[in-house]
Amino acid sequence: MTFTTRPTLRGTFGMVSSTHWLASQSAMGVLERGGNAFDAAVAAGFVLHVVEPHLNGPAGEVPAIVATAADPTPRVLCGQGPAPAGATVAHFASLGLDLVPGSGPLAAVVPGAVDAWLLLLRDHGTRSLGEVLEPAIGYAAAGHPLVGAAGETVERVRSLFTEHWPTSARLWLRDGRPPAPGEMVTNPAYARTLRRLVDASRAAGADRVAQIEAARRAWREGFVAEAIEEFSRLPFRDSSGRPHAGVLTGADLAGWSAGWEEPVTLDWHGHTVAKSGFWGQGPVLLQTLATLDALDDPRALDPSTVDGIHAQAEALKLAFADREAWYGDTDVPGGALLSPEYARARAALIGDSASTALRPGSPAGTPPRLPAHLHAHDTRRAGPPDPATGEPTVRADGVTRGDTCHVDVVDRWGNIISATPSGGWLQSSPTIPELGFPLGSRLQMCWLEEGLASSLRPGRRPRTTLSPTLVLREGEPVMACGTPGGDQQDQWQLLFLLRHLAGGQELQAAIDAPAWHTTSLPASFYPREVEPGVLVVEDRVDPEVLAGLRARGHTVRRADPWSLGRLCAVTRDPRTGVLAAAANPRGAQGYATGR
Repeated sequence: MTFTTRPTLRGTFGMVSSTHWLASQSAMGVLERGGNAFDAAVAAGFVLHVVEPHLNGPAGEVPAIVATAADPTPRVLCGQGPAPAGATVAHFASLGLDLVPGSGPLAAVVPGAVDAWLLLLRDHGTRSLGEVLEPAIGYAAAGHPLVGAAGETVERVRSLFTEHWPTSARLWLRDGRPPAPGEMVTNPAYARTLRRLVDASRAAGADRVAQIEAARRAWREGFVAEAIEEFSRLPFRDSSGRPHAGVLTGADLAGWSAGWEEPVTLDWHGHTVAKSGFWGQGPVLLQTLATLDALDDPRALDPSTVDGIHAQAEALKLAFADREAWYGDTDVPGGALLSPEYARARAALIGDSASTALRPGSPAGTPPRLPAHLHAHDTRRAGPPDPATGEPTVRADGVTRGDTCHVDVVDRWGNIISATPSGGWLQSSPTIPELGFPLGSRLQMCWLEEGLASSLRPGRRPRTTLSPTLVLREGEPVMACGTPGGDQQDQWQLLFLLRHLAGGQELQAAIDAPAWHTTSLPASFYPREVEPGVLVVEDRVDPEVLAGLRARGHTVRRADPWSLGRLCAVTRDPRTGVLAAAANPRGAQGYATGR
C-alpha cells in the first residue's frame, strides 16, 4: 500500500479542492445549499481574496477552464486584464527604466479577477451575488485566523510599509508588528466594498443577470474605478528603488471586460489536455508532453528516475525557451509549436547531458527572437530579490516567496472548473484605503523592448504564468487540476499528470510524491533572472537518483522534503458518476472536501 498524507476523497455529490481550507469549505457550503460548481467556485474565489491576501487579491487576475453538464466542450474564462492605455515603452523609457518594476502602481494592469468571477456567475451560475459573497463578507468583516505565511510576508515588507506605503501599514501592522500565526484579522474596507457591490446588484431589480451586470458596472465604471484612478495617480516607491505614479485610469477599467475563449488542446495517451492560449504559459505543458512522446522511450515518462527526470527537465527547458521567444498576446505559430513534426525536432535536441543553453526553435521556419536583456545582463541570481515583488519563486530551502492560489470544483451534475487566481498581493502595491486592497503588478511580465512576442503594448495582456488545466477522455471532462508556483506551475503539473495519467497513481499519491523543477529558464518576474542548469529537488528524492543527475551535468539544489508543489485536483468518472478530490499537504494549508 502506498503511503499518502491524506486519503483521496470520493463521493457522488460534489468535490472541492483549493489552496485554503476556508475557501474549500465555503465552496462546499454553496454546493450543499443547492448551488452548482460555478457558484461554488465564485464563492471560493472571493474568500481567497480575504484569507490568502499575500497570494491573490481583487485587483489581480484569474484564468479558468470550465465545462458544463449541458456542454462538455471546454471553454477558457479570461480574467487577465491588459496593459493600460498609458503603459507605453516610451513612458517607461522617459522614467529611465529598462524593466517594468515588480511592485508599485506603475506595474498595474487592468484588474481582471472580480469581473471574471462575476461573468462566470452570470453565464453559468445559479445563485445571487449576495449568496455567493456572503462567506467572503463574513470573513472580511468578522475576521479569520490568518495563516502564518501571510504574517511572514508582512514582516518581510514591514520597513517598506512603514517608510513608504502608509496605507498598507495601517491595514497590516498592529502596534508596528505583523499579525501572528492564527491571529484573527479583519479587513473592514474590503467588506464594505463587497457590500456595496451587493447593494448595487439588489438595486437593479429581481432579474439575476441584471443584478450581476449592475455589480460589474459598479466595479468597472463606478465607485471602484473612481477610487483606483485617484489612488493610481499618487507616486509610491517600487522595486526600482524610486517612487513612481501609475498610469491606470477609470477609462481603462471601463474599456475592458472578462471574456470567453477557445482552449489550446493536445491529445495525449487517451486523454485531451486543455489549457488557456499562448497569451499565457499553459501550452508549455502541452509542448513538453508532446516532446516526451516524441522520444519514444517509456523511461522518459517516469518522474522518479534519472532517465525520466533528465528527459523531462530537458523537454521543459526547450518548451520554456519557446515560451520566451514565441508566447504572448499576439499572433503565435501555435499550430507549428504543437505539431508532431516540431515535437520530434525538439526531442532530437535532448542528449545525455544537461543543457545550460536557451534554445528556442524555429516553428514554421521563422527564426526566434529573444529579449536583449537575456544577452546584455548577467541574469543569474546575484542576491535576494526585492521582497515587494510578490515573486512566486522558490528559495534554496524550498520556501515559496509570494505565490498564487488555485481552486477546482466538480458537482453532481457534471459541471467542472479549474481556476488559478493570483496577483494583487498585499505586497504588490500600496493598499487603496477606500477599497481595502492593492493593485496588481502583472505588467512586470512585459518586456520594454519593441518587436517581441511579449513586448509591452497598451491593450495587450501580459504573458501570465497562471495555468489551470482541464483533462477530457473521449470528449468528456474527467479532471480539473492546477497549482500555484509562477514558472513552476506547469512543471509541477507535468509531474502530477505523468504520475496519474501515465503511471496510474491515485490523486493523493501523485500529489504527495517527491517533486522537483528546473530554474534553467528566464524568470517571468522582476528582475527576470536565469539559473542555467539548476534542478531544484525535494530532499526525499533517492540519493542515487540525485547522484545520477549530477553525473549528467545538472546542478542539483536540494530543497526541504515537503516544499515543492501546491497541486489541487478533482475528478469525475462519466460512467459511474463517482467524484474524487485531493489536495497538497505542503504548507498545511490546502484542503479538499466533498461527499
